[in-house]
Amino acid sequence: MHFHLCQGGIAGGIEICITFPTEYVKTQLQLDEKANPPKYRGIVDCVKQTVNGHGVRGLYRGLSSLLYGSIPKAAVRFGVFEFLSNKMRDETGKLDSKRGFFCGLGAGVAEAVFVVCPMETVKVKFIHDQTSANPKYKGFFHGVREIIRAEGLKGTYQGLTATVLKQGSNQAIRFYVMTSLRNWYKGDDPNKTINPLITGLFGAVAGAASVFGNTPLDVIKTRMQGLEAHKYKNTLDCAVKIMRHEGPMAFYKGTVPRLGRVCMDVAIVFIIYEEVVKVLNIVWKTD
Repeated sequence: MHFHLCQGGIAGGIEICITFPTEYVKTQLQLDEKANPPKYRGIVDCVKQTVNGHGVRGLYRGLSSLLYGSIPKAAVRFGVFEFLSNKMRDETGKLDSKRGFFCGLGAGVAEAVFVVCPMETVKVKFIHDQTSANPKYKGFFHGVREIIRAEGLKGTYQGLTATVLKQGSNQAIRFYVMTSLRNWYKGDDPNKTINPLITGLFGAVAGAASVFGNTPLDVIKTRMQGLEAHKYKNTLDCAVKIMRHEGPMAFYKGTVPRLGRVCMDVAIVFIIYEEVVKVLNIVWKTD
């Protein structure tokens, strides 16, 4: 298990550095509600305004909180998935797609509770804080200290239900699609090697499926974790209010930047993970 935690952690760290600016833009667009006149006219305008105001580094604001989180997140996700899948494989060592779905679900719930919820809450508050007239967080640890001092540990666990639903469904869909495609590609030869580009393509398909499956949960989660979270009583209340005041399309806000990021993200993380596994297998001589 510790071996898979290490592999997942390395893959997660590399991947987030490549894809963070799209995450920043997605969060900005979701926080840019209809109620007050929107600050941004779209993806390009958001990038332009951020770079004009804060330089290119502005697109990486909040990266530290995601980096501190993405390494343990990928570690927990792949560690739990490998742990569960090793218990659920048949006698030939094959994992069918239905079992892949449940292993992914378990991995998603574990990463939501232990890593994603506190990390995402801090990230959303950070990005939201930067858009206010005078930002009050000086850096990652200062921000976390301020949040805990003002709201207690509960302040880092906002939107837990939405996060568990989102991560659970996310990883269940991704690992289900990934397992199905891998099994289809390998056919009757479980030892057939898969080219990294094919792995990337399968990862992108799995990522796209998960985006269309749960963008509404992502929007609800972002609202529940923003600085305006007090407007909502709970996850259900948040969903009802968005539906009533903004209509069903509001649940698909930020889909385009999210689709680009997630497909790239899942493709990269699966490729890196497979390659890291190969390298560490040589170094540690495990099977």
